[in-house]
Amino acid sequence: MENKYPQKPGLDFILKQAFFYWNKTLIFQLMFSVLYFAIFFTSMFFFAERFGVLEQQQQLIEAYQNGMDAYLAKAAELGQTDNSRYFSYALLGTLVFLYPLNLGLFQIFRKIDLNEKVQISDLLAGYNGTNFFRYISYGLFWFLIYAMIFNTLILPVVWVCITIFVAPMMFFMNRTILESISLNFKALKMYFLEIFVCVIVAVIFKYIGFTLFFVGGLFTFPFWNAMIYSLYKVIFSEKN
Repeated sequence: MENKYPQKPGLDFILKQAFFYWNKTLIFQLMFSVLYFAIFFTSMFFFAERFGVLEQQQQLIEAYQNGMDAYLAKAAELGQTDNSRYFSYALLGTLVFLYPLNLGLFQIFRKIDLNEKVQISDLLAGYNGTNFFRYISYGLFWFLIYAMIFNTLILPVVWVCITIFVAPMMFFMNRTILESISLNFKALKMYFLEIFVCVIVAVIFKYIGFTLFFVGGLFTFPFWNAMIYSLYKVIFSEKN
């Protein structure tokens, strides 16, 4: 497959297209969120009990009653325990396992473009076949880098921008991780403003549903994928 960079699309077109895909698939957006959060919170509470994290939270509450310094000291102490590290690894593993779920929405958006019938099973497209291991490998790589730079102000945004197209390129174009990052970087240099603005809009809209109406967040949480697909579709073209 080949890729090319067409004439720059307008931001209004990209945004309208993203909201079109999102609005067209609201039931699947809801199913995505319910499945995602059901697995995530089940895993979180299971491992929290398994590794005694709930008891640690009680210790933190008691320490907080003695002042912020006592709280921070206790948090630092508990953060160094083996159980805390195991719990962090378990949550990371859960996030990595859930990552291919995003690819199911890409599959659904593509079927809409092709006027093909969308099925519930399409939501699990990222878990089909041996490519599943490619996606979770990339998910692990992505989350590890993100975790290392999370406390910085700019680097997380930069990391998101230079990897925003990696997943759809791996899924639709069968590119490797390194090839996808290289093409993503080239696209970012040409379409920096469009990508940056869309990232900001997607992040705000993704979480705004939780601030207004918690249930609404179940619909807005997966919006990020519609924005990525809209950008990917107008910046890249696939040819056999």
